[in-house]
Amino acid sequence: MEPERGSDQERLLSPALTIFTDFNLDQLEASSYNDDERPQRSRNRPDGSWLSRAFASFFGVFVFFIIFYASDLLYPATVPHHHEAPVYELVRIVLSTSWDFNAAASTREYYWTINDASFNPDGIWRPMMLINNQFPGPLIECNEGDTIAVHVRNEAVNATAIHFHGMYQNGTNSMDGTVGVTQCPIAPNATLTYRFTVEKQSGTYWFHAHHSNQASDGLVGPLIIHPRDNQAARDQYSTDRVVIISDHYHNTSAELLMDYLQPDQENDEPVPSSGLINGRNYRDCADFDGWNCHNQNARLQSLENFDLAPNDRHRLRFINTGAFAEFQVEIDEHPLYITEVDGTDVHPEPFHRLNILPAQRYSVVIETNVTAADSFWLRARMVTHCFARENPWLDSEVKGIVRYAAADLSSIEKAHKVAPELSEPQSRSWDEAIDVDCRDMNTTLLRPLDAIPAPNTTATMYLRANFEIGAWRLSRGFFNASTWHANVTSPALYRFMNAAKSDNDTLFSSTTGVNDITFNPENEFVYQTEGVQTVNIIISNFDDGAHPFHIHGHKFFVLKQSPTGYPPEDMTELEEELAASGVLENPLRRDTVTVQGYGWAVVRVVLDNPGMWAFHCHNAWHAEAGMMMMIAARIETAKGWNVASDEEIRLCELPGVEKGARPSDDIWFGNFG
Repeated sequence: MEPERGSDQERLLSPALTIFTDFNLDQLEASSYNDDERPQRSRNRPDGSWLSRAFASFFGVFVFFIIFYASDLLYPATVPHHHEAPVYELVRIVLSTSWDFNAAASTREYYWTINDASFNPDGIWRPMMLINNQFPGPLIECNEGDTIAVHVRNEAVNATAIHFHGMYQNGTNSMDGTVGVTQCPIAPNATLTYRFTVEKQSGTYWFHAHHSNQASDGLVGPLIIHPRDNQAARDQYSTDRVVIISDHYHNTSAELLMDYLQPDQENDEPVPSSGLINGRNYRDCADFDGWNCHNQNARLQSLENFDLAPNDRHRLRFINTGAFAEFQVEIDEHPLYITEVDGTDVHPEPFHRLNILPAQRYSVVIETNVTAADSFWLRARMVTHCFARENPWLDSEVKGIVRYAAADLSSIEKAHKVAPELSEPQSRSWDEAIDVDCRDMNTTLLRPLDAIPAPNTTATMYLRANFEIGAWRLSRGFFNASTWHANVTSPALYRFMNAAKSDNDTLFSSTTGVNDITFNPENEFVYQTEGVQTVNIIISNFDDGAHPFHIHGHKFFVLKQSPTGYPPEDMTELEEELAASGVLENPLRRDTVTVQGYGWAVVRVVLDNPGMWAFHCHNAWHAEAGMMMMIAARIETAKGWNVASDEEIRLCELPGVEKGARPSDDIWFGNFG
């Protein structure tokens, strides 16, 4: 079958990109970290003597071999393949106005090749991992009830996996794409088809790599699900488009992760250098002396532009695909009417700014009825108060331009014909003070259109989230007494299935609570439930940083978020407090909720979806440091699960399956620095 096109995607060769045939790997070299100059990040080397560079490279490789015994897994390979005359696409995602919401259910097929490449989204070249040479990745678009089939071929040097964020995956747990939980990675030169049916959900979602922190290397993209019989809602706006907000690093995730996980790095998350809007930004190369930087176009032409017809309504689907930064998003002089949160449609409420943390999504509708001007800044500011270190190259605000333009100028081809005439918007930001706290925006006014009362609880799970410094001065993330580390070649789902189907009752327990029989809770904290359970998850954050917690395969009812103190120990007292507040009548439902530093939250989840599901902080650095656990739901049905095909199981035995994995902690044992 032909790949599903899905929408009128407007494509162009990025103005910031250059097609080159003489691919020079020297352009991709990065110098080592200088401890005396921290917190500066490593960067691309300025030109110098080729002989000196060759000697330094040889000596560095030799020392690395001696110290770390030349293990492939200690420092994942990041040098890209040599692609002849690479062509990169940057995509503005404008959804089709002619989409058939009531088309018969069908299979939407996509064919992806994952490859390494050099790319400069903000002008500075860096190694990245791309899907079909496209950044952000290709749009997946379907109707509720459709089947999605994504055929993945991995031509990168590292193994990988793709998670479809927010998908329930009911009956297809092994398609969740989470390395160490539901699958082994797709090794270099291997293939895998992800196939699942989208049922009982619609809205704005996304996909990303779920192996190490490869999402920050470029493996991200939007996933849009249309509800059936949606025409009435669709008539409320004339255009519908995706706006991807993300932080951006000039080093690979492998470099940054190795630095972050080493001894004496408590609360020292890598700080990004830039922000991106739909994969675009402009950094002045004059500020990056010695870096490999190139801007083909001027600043205004390099920024993301949104051409919107005046005197109309337009839907913007904001997705934070970043690794670390929280963004405050606004469009000057335009209220943002929030209509959707993480796939849940809500009654429209106006806000001047959105606070959006990693993995969260908000749809807004704006009215283009301001008469004072015809161009306005779209501002996305990082909340830098969350950053523990300084990055001298950080530009914390990324901008786009919203222009009032006639409909016939909305295509990229026509928009760029008038690009030389672009002028700087003179719009004004909203007057109120900018929030410096790292937390979710206040969503208490947002009420789902489909009103569902929170059901009564049948169980309670207490979680303490914090970082601890353990052996060899390693700082790791914890849930209670457990810090997670993926078993790359033996996913938890496979081991759980084997235990459930064995005749040895000591390997499997069908009770609600922590499973310490099949799993070692020190590194794999598994909370399991028998039957359909409605669980209060009470999370206390003993860390000074905010944690956006994401659950796979389900949505939370968000009942309470508090910035200080501790949750009530008496569950009766808590239930009375929640009932008195009225929140139980129709609470917001979402899949990613933030607990701010030293705060706490109560979420309620109906665990009715059989399978092994990850629950983790979606700050990518925290998740890789161990702030992750698993929930095994409906375990009484486990013996009947048919979750892994031969194609999936064979991945675990392929050469290179461990490439790109987080380094093992024992590489630092005995290394006193």
